[in-house]
Amino acid sequence: MASQEIEALSSALARLPGLGPRSARRAVLHLVKKRETALPALLDALLSVQDTLVECRICGNVDTRDPCGICADPKRDARSICVVEDVADLWALDRAKLFSGTYHVLGGRLSALDGVRPEDLAIPSLLTRVEAGVDEVVLAMNATLEGQTTAHYLAERLEDFPVRITQLAHGLPVGGELDYLDEGTLAQALRARRPLQ
Repeated sequence: MASQEIEALSSALARLPGLGPRSARRAVLHLVKKRETALPALLDALLSVQDTLVECRICGNVDTRDPCGICADPKRDARSICVVEDVADLWALDRAKLFSGTYHVLGGRLSALDGVRPEDLAIPSLLTRVEAGVDEVVLAMNATLEGQTTAHYLAERLEDFPVRITQLAHGLPVGGELDYLDEGTLAQALRARRPLQ
């Protein structure tokens, strides 16, 4: 049996996404074994982030400065905005280094079951940015019913602006084998098929 303090640390870590009770216990054991080096570094990083974490007033990204590093980057194409549901999606797309524009975090997706309405999302600030002069809006919603409903709603709201509206392609993943794919992915891949030449 571990002490109450160690159990409390393990429980706190287990509440983080992607960590269950067993993974949290392994992390705690690692911290205990490497307490002279790992624990102080982790504590310093957590305290530093706690004191400096802010939400970007332009795009909604989470960073240690406002505007965030992406919005403040002069190399970014401010006339192209990629709209995502949450910060995790922004970070995933930006990590790929395939999009050179800026982002806009909605803060969720429309969901009648969860009571998320358009006024609950950062849609007005997106429209303000588009109105200020944007050439393209990329709708990078998740391939879920709620994500696609959100993308459709945004496309309707953006119809009156002189802006090109695009959406991420859906279908077969790179390296995916047909035998292992679900029917929804296969159906989308067939609907989105394109000529080879």
